[in-house]
Amino acid sequence: MQKTSVRLLSLLSLLQARRDWPGALLAERLDVSPRTVRRDVDRLRELGYPVVATKGPDGGYRLDAGTELPPLLFDDEQAVALAVALQTATTTGVGIEEAAARALITVRQVMPARLRRRIDTLRVTAVERPATRPEPQADSSVLVALGAAVHAREVLRFDYAPAPPPGPADDDRAEPLPRRVQPHHLVTWGGRWYLVAWDLDREDWRIFRADRITPRIPTGPRFTPRELPGGEVAAFVTGRFRGSDGPGDWPCRGEVIIDLPAGTVSRHAHDAVVEELGPDRCRVVIGSWSWPALAATIGRFDADIEVVGPAGLKEAFAHLAHRFAHAAAGAPIAP
Repeated sequence: MQKTSVRLLSLLSLLQARRDWPGALLAERLDVSPRTVRRDVDRLRELGYPVVATKGPDGGYRLDAGTELPPLLFDDEQAVALAVALQTATTTGVGIEEAAARALITVRQVMPARLRRRIDTLRVTAVERPATRPEPQADSSVLVALGAAVHAREVLRFDYAPAPPPGPADDDRAEPLPRRVQPHHLVTWGGRWYLVAWDLDREDWRIFRADRITPRIPTGPRFTPRELPGGEVAAFVTGRFRGSDGPGDWPCRGEVIIDLPAGTVSRHAHDAVVEELGPDRCRVVIGSWSWPALAATIGRFDADIEVVGPAGLKEAFAHLAHRFAHAAAGAPIAP
């Protein structure tokens, strides 16, 4: 028979693996009597694990949620996954960097040596884009409130702070505006958190920055979810950030021929379609949120370009050429 400490860990592992366990099956798996299982369950309860007895013909046990977080038991892959997730927590935009670092130290201390070696050799460096001002972070309590409203399908009321003006901060910023929405999805994009919701006052879909939201309590009545345009939240959010009204493609898409190898262009063209025309020549179909932005994106390849179309892209190249020539001449900007 296993020692009591080893048996308790085995019992805890089984209880975490599935929701309900018949008592007789637990006794069989642990190779002990049902009476021993009952004693071991009582020991787990004394250690803080909320094990509840289930009624029924067979009777059984379930590891339930409690008021405090007891010690947890992870298998090897779960422990490594948790360590990696904690290392990358600085990119979440929730302000949990210090807590994540402390949690990683705690997890690492109780890992066996073979797992510590695995995570110590897997060091993840989160590189964030530089910013002219500190990036605002969403409060974790706000994210929890938003997630709860999404899950409960309850109308959400909140104050929404306007975007800060460019330049130094001042005290003349506009007051937050009250909003009423039907929350549908909580998403992350580029290190920030957003709420996708149906705005009841504007009768349209909106995407709100979570760091600008101050929820109001209580929430409103339950609602029947609407159909998200396109039916897929990732495509919808991508489309909105690209400047379209739905989950469609970029609002501006053009075709050019660039005097560069296809392999060179494709490494930096993201979602563009690149077709090889020769050793040092390729056809590129690429999109952006405006024609000038598209022309500037193509111009960064620093090679000769032939515009196939459409006319809007050709006009954007001419417009940027005039603007760049003006800048190169050092001419002052007209008031």
